[in-house]
Amino acid sequence: MFVLAHLTDAHLGPLPRARFAELAGKRALGVINWRRGRQHRFNIATIDLLVADIKAMAPDHIAVTGDLVNVGLAAEFQTGLNFLKTLGEGKDVTVVPGNHDAYVRSTAHHALLNWGDYMRGDGVNGDVTAQNAFPFVRRRDGVALVGVSTAVPTHPFMATGRVGTGQRERLGHILDGLAQEGLFRVVLIHHPPCGLRGAHKRLIDGEKVRAVLARHGAELVICGHDHVPMVEMLPGPNGGLIPVVEAPSFAAGPEDRHWPGGYNLYRIERLPDASFPWRCTMEARGFKSGEVDVDTRTVRVLSSVTGAS
Repeated sequence: MFVLAHLTDAHLGPLPRARFAELAGKRALGVINWRRGRQHRFNIATIDLLVADIKAMAPDHIAVTGDLVNVGLAAEFQTGLNFLKTLGEGKDVTVVPGNHDAYVRSTAHHALLNWGDYMRGDGVNGDVTAQNAFPFVRRRDGVALVGVSTAVPTHPFMATGRVGTGQRERLGHILDGLAQEGLFRVVLIHHPPCGLRGAHKRLIDGEKVRAVLARHGAELVICGHDHVPMVEMLPGPNGGLIPVVEAPSFAAGPEDRHWPGGYNLYRIERLPDASFPWRCTMEARGFKSGEVDVDTRTVRVLSSVTGAS
């Protein structure tokens, strides 16, 4: 059995000091949003409790689907790196960026620059800031982690994402190759490729991403962005279904007005000699409204073995 922990949208604070020139444009709006709302909703005490629970669960690997920073100040990326180091080494933690990690164009590359060890595919050494860094693939005990980036700088009041033509084409080829290897394919992506949300928060090419998944397949898609839990099923190849699971914010407390904070655990098991040999169970762990203890919220079977002999 392979156990994968998934967390997202930690929005690490506090905001570092910044020069006046750094707070022009979109960043100024982000700072106001932080001071008026998020700094009161998100705090390190919440994160510490959830990290301790992850450690107690001892997963084989941890996936982080973006939004570690808030307004893209250069110092925030060091804060993000320090947080990732508390989770584990780069080989044991896989990260994809979110829209806040590419908040403004001047520091949009800093996620790769600072967190490269956590975004490096199998066999890749050295610099990972080059073009075509995504999708990347990490193989772990029969599971393939496929990192996709939706992080692009946007205008004020916008939190959209985009995968893009080149990345979608590469993703299709990668998924086909991993299927031939017989691996359980987990796609990590910040913006959910399905579900309802405002136009200012959508995945712009979501329909095209869904078409790639429908044509090439995946066993699981994990995401974040909306700060609320979600489980949906997308059509896959040959009439199959692909679970798409969003976790709540990793920094939200028990009284959060959107959803109490938490993370997901996926237990992935393989049974030989079956047409679909995988069983995947999701356990949602975190706070219940008004309670300060981290515990199991729900358990759900996402996929089951079929055609066993």
